[in-house]
This record gives sequence, C-alpha cells and structure tokens, in this order.
Amino acid sequence: MKEVILTPEGFEKLKHEIEELSTTKRREVAERIRIAREFGDIAENAEYDDAKNEQMLLEHRIATLEERLRDARVIDKKSVPKDVVSVGSHVKLRDVDAKKTFEYDIVGSAEANPAENKLSNESPVGKAIIGKKKGETVEVSAPRGTLKFKILEIKAA
Repeated sequence: MKEVILTPEGFEKLKHEIEELSTTKRREVAERIRIAREFGDIAENAEYDDAKNEQMLLEHRIATLEERLRDARVIDKKSVPKDVVSVGSHVKLRDVDAKKTFEYDIVGSAEANPAENKLSNESPVGKAIIGKKKGETVEVSAPRGTLKFKILEIKAA
C-alpha cells in the first residue's frame, strides 16, 4: 500500500469521519435492518437486502478509512520547508499565459479537493511544483496543452 500523507487537519477530519460512521451511521443501518426484518420473510425482502448491502458498504468504508489512518504519515507544520514546495505548503502560482493567479495548499492524495484549493502532490501540477523554489517556472502537460506556472510565493499551509 502506498504511503498516505496527511496534514494535521486531514488526520483529525479522518478520525472524525471514522467516529461518525462507526457510531451514528452504524446505529442507523442496524435500525434499518431491524425494521426490515419485521416485514417478514427476509428471503424476498428488498428492504432487508438493501439495508444489508448498505451495512456491507459502510463496514468496507470504515475498514478502508481505518487502514488509511493507521498507515498515515502526518506532516508536522514545523518541518514544512518554506523555501521549496512540499506537502504542507501553501503556494501562490501564476498561469503565465492566462495571466491568472491561483493559490493552493499542497496535500497528500487522500485530502485532495480542488473545490477547496487543496491540490494533491500526485496531481500533474502538484508533481511539477514539488521541490521547486519561489521564482521558478514549471511546465505542466494538460489535456488542452502545456501550461506554464510561475511560483510566486511559498509558505507553510
């Protein structure tokens, strides 16, 4: 299994999700199964089958998250270099051709969320800027062609 890299916030979020699924969601699914059993013969009971399938998916999700948490390496904010881009960095990039500026937090793939400007270190842009310094320009292959980004600023996220 590949290493899971998490920020402290991502680690806490993962712990919270496991807790929520293991308590509240498990109780809800168990209640659905109990109610479905009351409908009679479980051999021909779609409600029961659906609830059991949901239980199976829930247990799989919990196991996956627990494994991710167990294998996680949490980035210590104090160890994030401020002179090169790494996981845990907050970067300001300028698209050289479009003349637009973007800001991203570089995170491990488990935390990536473009809608929250959390860019994976394994994404094309993430891979291109990891290890680079302020002022450097990188090229990224994208479906619409090659993009050029200049690194304007690096700081700990």
